[in-house]
Amino acid sequence: QVQLVESGGGLVQAGGSLRLSCAASGRTFSSYAMGWFRQAPGKERVFVAAISASGGTSYYAGSVKGRFTISRDNAKNTVYLQMNSLKPEDTAVYYCAAREYEYGLILGEGEYDYWGQGTQVTVSS
Repeated sequence: QVQLVESGGGLVQAGGSLRLSCAASGRTFSSYAMGWFRQAPGKERVFVAAISASGGTSYYAGSVKGRFTISRDNAKNTVYLQMNSLKPEDTAVYYCAAREYEYGLILGEGEYDYWGQGTQVTVSS
């Protein structure tokens, strides 16, 4: 069982930056592929970024590529999402997700086993 707790959300002006953190419980964090998703008001939850268990591979949605960076610190059981050049359309609740999987990336929402409670990111114009 893994518990995930996101933090770092808030209100920021367009063009600004935020760094989200997702702290995971458990002793085998380094065996888990991790992902970030977001859900805007009135819309479905969508993929943002994913990182492999080792941190050696990552992948981004086209809408955030070049602006967001996913990373992880397995010693701290934490995955991060650095968000730069934020736009109003980035406004959403951001969720981290985990699945025990050491062989690469997981991109599909339905493939993740564990989810955090979400953290709100609001970008004003």
